Amino acid sequence: MLSSVFQNLVGRESLIAAEDTWALLAIMCLGVAFSIYLEQKYNWASKVSGAILALIIAMVLANLSIIPIHSVLYDDIVWGMIVPMGIPLLLLQCNLSRVWRDTGKMLIVFLIGAVGTVCGAIIAFFALRGPFGDASGLAKVASMMTGSYIGGGVNFAAMASQYAAGEDLTAAATVADNLLMAAYFFVLIAFAGMKFFRSHFAHPHIDEVEAGISKDAAQTQAAAFWSRKDISLKDIAYNIAYSVTIVWVSQFIAGTISGAVGENATGFMDFIGKFFGSQYVWITTFSVIVATFFHKQVEENLHGSQEIGTFLIYLFLFVIGVPANIITVVTKSPLLLVLTAIMVCVNMLFCFIGAKIFKCDLEDAIIASNANIGGPTTAAGMAISQGWSRLVGPAMLVGTLGYVIGNYLGTMIGVLLGA
Repeated sequence: MLSSVFQNLVGRESLIAAEDTWALLAIMCLGVAFSIYLEQKYNWASKVSGAILALIIAMVLANLSIIPIHSVLYDDIVWGMIVPMGIPLLLLQCNLSRVWRDTGKMLIVFLIGAVGTVCGAIIAFFALRGPFGDASGLAKVASMMTGSYIGGGVNFAAMASQYAAGEDLTAAATVADNLLMAAYFFVLIAFAGMKFFRSHFAHPHIDEVEAGISKDAAQTQAAAFWSRKDISLKDIAYNIAYSVTIVWVSQFIAGTISGAVGENATGFMDFIGKFFGSQYVWITTFSVIVATFFHKQVEENLHGSQEIGTFLIYLFLFVIGVPANIITVVTKSPLLLVLTAIMVCVNMLFCFIGAKIFKCDLEDAIIASNANIGGPTTAAGMAISQGWSRLVGPAMLVGTLGYVIGNYLGTMIGVLLGA
C-alpha cells in the first residue's frame, strides 16, 4: 500500500529490508507476544484467538509495506526449522497409555468424529472443486483442515508446511478455520441447554452444575490448569535437543524412503512414497513413542515443552499472514468457509449420532466434537467454563490423541485427493 512511498524514501518497497533479519525477528516476536497478551487479557481477544490476531497483525504490516513479503527468515527459518521443531514438543503430551485408560466413552465419540472429519473433507472437496477452480489448491486446504479438525492448530501447521498451498490460500484457510471454529463453539454451548438434546441424551454433568455441585471444583481446576509451571535451564536444553534430534532423524528416514521409491512411482508405491516420505509422519511416530514409553523421563526432564512448542507455532501463524494479500483473503475465505462448514457439520453429525448409538452422555458428544475441531486446549476450556470438572482431563487426553492421528489422516487425504 505504501510501497511507492518507501521506494522513494529508502529505495525499497518495504520500510524494513528483507535481509534485515534481526529487525524482522523483533517485529515477529513482538507481534506474537502482543497477540498472546491480548488473548489472555481480554475476552474479545480470547474469542478471536491469539492465532488469528497474530495473523492479522502480520497481514496489516505487510499490506502497509512496513515489512517485506519475502525473506529468508520466513522461508528457511520459520517454515524450514521452527515449525518442525514445534511439533515434537507439543506431541510430548500424547501418552497413549493414559488416553486408553482415562477417557472412557468420550474416546469412542472422538474417534467417530475423526472419521466424520475425513468424510466431510472428501464431500467438501468434490462439492467445491468446480466453483473453486483450483483442484490441487483445494486438496491441499482439505488436507490442512483434516489435520486441524482432528487435532488442532498443531496439525494445521504440519500440513501447511508439508503441502505448501501458497501464502494467500493458507492465510485464507486460517481465517476461515478460526471464524468457523469460533462460531461452532457457541453452537455446542447452545446444544447443552436445548430441550431436544437433553431429551435424547443423558447429561449428568449438566445436572450437577445446575444443582450447584461441581462449579467450585471447575474453578479450582481452571486456576490450577493455567498456573505458571516449574521450568529450569536443563528443561530448556533438553527440550531443544530432543526436538532437533527428532526432526533430524525423521527427515533422514523420510528422505531415504522417498528417494528409494522415486518420483515416477505409480499406484500403491506412489502412496507409500508420499505417506512414509513425509517427515511429519515420522516426527509424529517417534514423538508418540517417546511420550508413551518414556513418559516418566518426559515428566521429570522436559518441563515447559507445551509452552515452548506453542510459542513456536505462534511464530508460524504470524508468518502465514505476512505474504497474504488482503483482497485475496477476503475473496477466497467465503468459499473456504463453506468447505470448513461442511466438514464441521459432518463431524457434528458423526459425533452426536455415534454418542446416541453407544449411549454416551451429551457432554461427551459436545467435548469430543470440540476436541476434534479445536484441539485439547479449547475442549478443556469449554469443560472448565461449563463447570464439567471431571471432563477436563479426558478432554485434554482425547485432544492430544488428535495431534497424533491428525497428521496421519491429513497426509492421507492430501495423497488421496492429489494435493
